[in-house]
Amino acid sequence: MYSLCLDCGATNVRAMVVNEQGVIVGKAAQPNATLPGEENPEFHIWDADRIFKQLSECAVKALEGLDVKQVVAATVTTFGVDGALVDDAGNLLYPVISWKCPRTAEVMKNIGKYIPQEELNRISGVGAFAFNTIYKLIWLKENRPELLEKAHAWLFISNLLAHRLTGIMATDRTMAGTSQLTDLETGDFSELILNRLGLRRSLFPAIVNAGETIGHLTPEAADAMNLPALEGIPVISAGHDTQFAIFGSGAEKDQPVLSSGTWEILMARSAQATLTREDYEDGATAEFDAESGLLNPGLQWLGSGIIEWVKAACFHGESYDAMDAEAAAVPPGCDGVTMIPDFLASGDRKGSINGLVLGRTRGHIYRAAMEALTWRLKSRLRRLESVGGFKSEFLILVGGGARNSVWTQMRADILRIPVKVSEVSESTVLGASMFAFAGAGVYSTPEQARDAFGITYRTYMPGSQEAAYENLNQ
Repeated sequence: MYSLCLDCGATNVRAMVVNEQGVIVGKAAQPNATLPGEENPEFHIWDADRIFKQLSECAVKALEGLDVKQVVAATVTTFGVDGALVDDAGNLLYPVISWKCPRTAEVMKNIGKYIPQEELNRISGVGAFAFNTIYKLIWLKENRPELLEKAHAWLFISNLLAHRLTGIMATDRTMAGTSQLTDLETGDFSELILNRLGLRRSLFPAIVNAGETIGHLTPEAADAMNLPALEGIPVISAGHDTQFAIFGSGAEKDQPVLSSGTWEILMARSAQATLTREDYEDGATAEFDAESGLLNPGLQWLGSGIIEWVKAACFHGESYDAMDAEAAAVPPGCDGVTMIPDFLASGDRKGSINGLVLGRTRGHIYRAAMEALTWRLKSRLRRLESVGGFKSEFLILVGGGARNSVWTQMRADILRIPVKVSEVSESTVLGASMFAFAGAGVYSTPEQARDAFGITYRTYMPGSQEAAYENLNQ
């Protein structure tokens, strides 16, 4: 039996076929990128029609050579916060505003005219990030109010794709939890926040938990993916990729997990999250876990997006192996070359590279980027431990950044604790598939599916450079 997972990422869209033992038996990917907005070339939008077409093409490729009658479930996982207003047929009234878009930075600065930022943080649990859903909806309210008046619903991007698959409108709980529109205590959209913004609750379709069935593949969607059109394959709710990466990593409660991709997202699964004003100011947040009733306190910052910038600027056309070899030849501290990794155009702070003199190389710049991001990880881990009330014995690492052995060893040396890397890099897809198989009745619970999949790790222990980094930190 197979689960088909459609995974929409910021740099790639992918389809993966997973069997009931957790083995990926088919996969395909295509590149993904934002487009400039019509109003302003600096705006960023996603082309939802193109993404769905690409995912369908990837599904066809991933299923080649397999018995498609064995597909018992499909699911969708994506990045959070983004979505769009739609009419009653699901047609977009305005393009999907990307989390990369700078248009909402000014909106966040002026949120106080609707609700004090501190009160918004306290109710939602979600930290103040300009890309949050709330600021997109306010931008639409202030710039295209007629669209909000005529809109039938707001669909997060995972639900836009699920609607294309099923014709059913729903709200994935893990996506709602990224919006800064929900109530941390009730687990639903906050009436107070919506009232302050002048948004109606009916704009958001019914919330579905991870593992619940949203609907079944329509004949048209099944045909586009070369799946049986009459089998009624269920589409199982997943949602925000980070939550499923955490679950798929094998993390138990109060175990920190770093999902290392374009964004570094550090989270733990917890029954509660106690955040202070200082925590929010440091970027802390709390989202809804894939398991209903649990929360994910965490912090996030731009991660591999900076590494990708270094590659494009300094190693264009070269492999990561070549980059890593040059970085490995540079000593800890990078001979005085340092980086401030604040590269977001919408942020108040700006990034910089310091200490460059004759004789320093691109390897110094690359290693300085990894070191800066790792020191940021260390400070954020201490913050997470404070919010969650635990002490880390080790860190679980998942995502594309886990494939970089130089960077991973650096993390173990700077954190001074073991770093456990999942032997399977696709923790998000596997986590979503665990819920898909449970939703389809193959397993009684996602935890049972996780046990059947089996989770193994490759462990990096603090090594010879631990002392050097400790001296640098003094």
